[in-house]
Amino acid sequence: MWRELYGRNIANVDIDPIGDEPFHASVTFQGLPGVGLVSGSRSPAHYHSTRQHLARARDRFGLSMLMSGAATTRQLGREIICRPGAASVISGTDPSVSTMHSFGSFITIVLPRPEVSALVPDLGAAYARQIPAENSALRLLIRYVQTLHENGPLEALPAKSAANHIVDLAALAIGATAEVAHEAQRRGVAAARLQSIKAEIRERASDGELSAATIALRHGVTPRYVQKLFERDGTTFSEFVLARRLERALQMLRDSDFATLTISAIAFECGFSELSYFNRTFRRAYNATPSDIRHAALRLR
Repeated sequence: MWRELYGRNIANVDIDPIGDEPFHASVTFQGLPGVGLVSGSRSPAHYHSTRQHLARARDRFGLSMLMSGAATTRQLGREIICRPGAASVISGTDPSVSTMHSFGSFITIVLPRPEVSALVPDLGAAYARQIPAENSALRLLIRYVQTLHENGPLEALPAKSAANHIVDLAALAIGATAEVAHEAQRRGVAAARLQSIKAEIRERASDGELSAATIALRHGVTPRYVQKLFERDGTTFSEFVLARRLERALQMLRDSDFATLTISAIAFECGFSELSYFNRTFRRAYNATPSDIRHAALRLR
């Protein structure tokens, strides 16, 4: 069923499992204007893309990133030994065989060839070659795609912007011209850095030591650059951090698992150092006190 539905009707490949272990495949798709995002995990198998499959292919090519496991890709007479975190540039017009040798996970980005070739001189020379995991644009691209998957479907305008950012980052990772690289840095790299910083803030919002300086150090940029990213987004670093802390406090006040915690304990758990400041900003954000929220949640139980 997977071979027929996914392989022949969606991915345009023939799938041949390897070994005797049960077959496994889990794939998530996300469509953006002109760009396709695919991520998932799968058991050992060969994925053949033949000339018959390519006859139905559009004018696209792929960036295939192995995230875990062992894999190889053969195309244009070359074999790529895929490294976790690296990307293989796959021609959309030449047969290939991608092999997962052990259970592993992956991300594949399907890109519009005309748009990327306008940014990358001699794009064809990059086919069947590997971009190293140390490539900074590639690392940003992977994190950006992961964040998009985590956030779910986008409205039309943000989706178009995200597609443009992905094209910018892919061009930089493959090897854009100096002139194009400057513009791509301003657009795609800035957007990807902002998304990556926002994701880290969501994860670390409860850390009372969180600051623009600590975030800048972790991302290899200056604190002023971090502030500028948020200003271009119509907010500030401090406002974004405060909003995430208040959201977390609101969730905890409504959650019965935290019913035994005092309001002050919840405030400190969410990264606030002063209870009066927490109460004041919470009421301003939700037009209710923390006690109001907790009492309303208790009445619903």
